[in-house]
Amino acid sequence: MDGSTNHISIVTLNVNGLNSPIKRHRLVSWIKKTNPTICCLQETHLIGKDIHRLKVKGWEKIYHAHGPRKQAGVAILISNKIDFKTKLIKRDKEGHYILLKGTIHQQDITIINIYAPNNGAATFIKQILLKFKNQIDHNTIIMGDFNTPLSPLDRSSKQKLNKETIELNITINNLDLTDIYRIYQPSSNGYTFFSYNTWHIVYTEET
Repeated sequence: MDGSTNHISIVTLNVNGLNSPIKRHRLVSWIKKTNPTICCLQETHLIGKDIHRLKVKGWEKIYHAHGPRKQAGVAILISNKIDFKTKLIKRDKEGHYILLKGTIHQQDITIINIYAPNNGAATFIKQILLKFKNQIDHNTIIMGDFNTPLSPLDRSSKQKLNKETIELNITINNLDLTDIYRIYQPSSNGYTFFSYNTWHIVYTEET
């Protein structure tokens, strides 16, 4: 990328509700301290009339998907320090996902932020990936709170993966998606259950 910013950093966080002013203040402080380029949030619990509450100085581009009730809700915040231009936005009416396609310094990027429901998470994610398969390319980043372990390493017990999770993994492989965390941490199992970074996948292409 050209300009003063030649790389981007992306963070993802389940905030478990932002209706409390204290929690919003803590989130703003965390974003300023972390200082990422892009911030993806899950479980904002904000409805349409409350979207104005999600404001961070220096982050004028905020894209949110919400439902009719104070539950679910996902958001993508993009820092003013990069030149982001919006091309396409797809929002879930229940606030479980948002797809944002645009350019950063004239380079294409697609971000899909997902908050999967507690029940049927694997099937839900599979459906989203298939729904947007034509939007997924080598510039796509998928992240969020998937609410399901995708490998035995990610599980809190030694239970086998169920049929739905196996089918989701097949879909992920068919779409050539790669778990970036697993590339750099092939044997770690601590990040899934206690970390600022929830599970995320990225399409990669051989050059």
